[in-house]
Amino acid sequence: MTAFDVSERRVWDGRAESYARTFARLCARTVPALLDAAAVDRGTRLLDVGCGSGSVTVAAVGRGAVVRAVDAEPGMAAATRRAAPGVEVRTGSLPQLPYPDGEFDAVAANFVLNHVGRPLDALVELRRITRPGGRVAVTIWQAPGGSGQALVGRAAEAAGLTRPAWLATVDEEHNFPRTPQGLSGLLAGAGLGDVRSESLSWDHRADPEDWWAGPAAGVAAIGQLVNSRGPEGVAAARREYDVLCEEFTSDEGELVLPHRALLAHGRV
Repeated sequence: MTAFDVSERRVWDGRAESYARTFARLCARTVPALLDAAAVDRGTRLLDVGCGSGSVTVAAVGRGAVVRAVDAEPGMAAATRRAAPGVEVRTGSLPQLPYPDGEFDAVAANFVLNHVGRPLDALVELRRITRPGGRVAVTIWQAPGGSGQALVGRAAEAAGLTRPAWLATVDEEHNFPRTPQGLSGLLAGAGLGDVRSESLSWDHRADPEDWWAGPAAGVAAIGQLVNSRGPEGVAAARREYDVLCEEFTSDEGELVLPHRALLAHGRV
């Protein structure tokens, strides 16, 4: 594993429940488009990679697909088992998954490439386990993203918090532009054909307390930043957050947070 992979395991260890209560609803927004891109229908043999709280698995089962799921974090795998009883859910991490060549008609990875240290190798593995003619579909966060994506980071910066030294980034030689063209190039580089990529934009609506709860609980890299100086730092970031929330608060008191993601798919 790369240093980034090691830090990702540390970031997500034991945080499945906190993720389910907070950011899972945001990430579920792209699921219908992701399954459409993977051509998931009745009888499709689908692997949900990085299954998290099970949103992709549940939606695919609802379409009549024959679904299996895998996640690197045991707590996430357990959450998907609870959400989709009867679905086979395993623990495994990219770029080596415990499935034979050509096992699936389609593979879907919702916001998974953001969390691997070797994205190209991960896609090569997804291609390996997909049958000839099958589809691989992925989403990632776009960079630069929507203004709502930066809210908590801006609050942490205003509070003087800095990224923990142990929190690694993707090595330059393994990174790629988080743009439609960059993601398309990555899929093509992994050997996929008929590659298409598009940007997805939407306003995520959330209660201010709920949106803060994820980072405060240490969820994702932003949560590690918020908690980097202990309770005092969390409190300082919260004060800045409360001020910045005014930019995004609707008349009903909800946060309206613009987000941007990328969706791409290709054929084996």
